[in-house]
Amino acid sequence: MLALTRKVGERIVIGDNIVVTVVNIKGDNVRLTIEAPKEIKIYRGEIFDAIVAENQQAAVPNDLSELDMLKGLQIKK
Repeated sequence: MLALTRKVGERIVIGDNIVVTVVNIKGDNVRLTIEAPKEIKIYRGEIFDAIVAENQQAAVPNDLSELDMLKGLQIKK
């Protein structure tokens, strides 16, 4: 992890194509702009965590009996 101190107007460059700029600091709030290619997805941390949790929940079947029904099916060739 890298921790930096930045002032308003100062930037952080990530790789060759991502620029994070501090645009405003007011009390405990820091406003940032992020310039990145459109193909790079940018999420707030809490949104990203919710997406990960939802994907993990979707990967686990709620009712295993539904899977047991599929065992009885035979594919005819």
